[in-house]
Amino acid sequence: MLSALRKQGFSNAEIAHALGRHRSTIGREVCRNTTHPDGYYRADRAQEATIGRRSHSRRNSHFSAADWTTVEALLAQWLSPEQISGRLRLEAVLDISHETIYTHVWGDKHRGGQLHRLLRQPTKRRKRYGTYEKRGRLPGKRSISERPASVEQRREFGHWEMDTVIGTGDTHCIITLVERLSGFVLIGKLTARSIAALNHRLIKLIRRHPTWFKTITADNGTEFHGYAEIESATGVHIYFATPYHSWERGTNENTNGLIRQYLPKRTSMRGLTQAQCDAIASHLNHRPRKRLLYRSPIECIQQLRLC
Repeated sequence: MLSALRKQGFSNAEIAHALGRHRSTIGREVCRNTTHPDGYYRADRAQEATIGRRSHSRRNSHFSAADWTTVEALLAQWLSPEQISGRLRLEAVLDISHETIYTHVWGDKHRGGQLHRLLRQPTKRRKRYGTYEKRGRLPGKRSISERPASVEQRREFGHWEMDTVIGTGDTHCIITLVERLSGFVLIGKLTARSIAALNHRLIKLIRRHPTWFKTITADNGTEFHGYAEIESATGVHIYFATPYHSWERGTNENTNGLIRQYLPKRTSMRGLTQAQCDAIASHLNHRPRKRLLYRSPIECIQQLRLC
């Protein structure tokens, strides 16, 4: 039907309406399966291309029953998936990753099988960290292990943690900063979770209280990869937590939970303004905290005679 309607000169939007699909769906289909060099969309060629792509997709196993018999025999010898993968590759028997073996094992468990009992931790399914982990890799960044020990002890004002909190349905989000000693919060509105948008807003937030900032500890999101510009513009040293170690920024994580009372999950932040962000931060900064002996962050700031 798509091919026939295109031959009659209908636009993607008109075809989408006729087929009950979104026009973007039609556009993607035509872009994927238009033949070259004549530029026509043909249904038979499109079907062939689709079948070809699907046959090579990850949803289809590239390994035979005999391959899995070999793998399962080694599992029965109490070898780990990583050991199996490495040994089979060394002997040029089979090129299979340990992640693929884990996926096979947990799929077998889901179907009622017992292969998972051959693992060293048969009841636990967790992310396996390896040397190939790429999240947060950035040349020259300062690790949290290089951060002054005094920051961890919360005895000095001026050490902050930061993160981004996303909405749903679009790119709009917020950046949150919390000072470790006082719990004082700053919130900035971002129109995109990008380096440029984050740097622009963060520099503005720091310049509100330039003497309040000594260090900032950040998550490993790529939006923080422009940290050098921030350091150059403000003189603040930025450190990065270990990937997936959210407890190293526990103050920030807890604060984000409080912010969710005002900005619940699964809600869009498109209509949120900076003035509203400031109002939410003000509410939180006047809210009593148990760890401050039920004083508020703003009272802690006043006691430190910073404002």
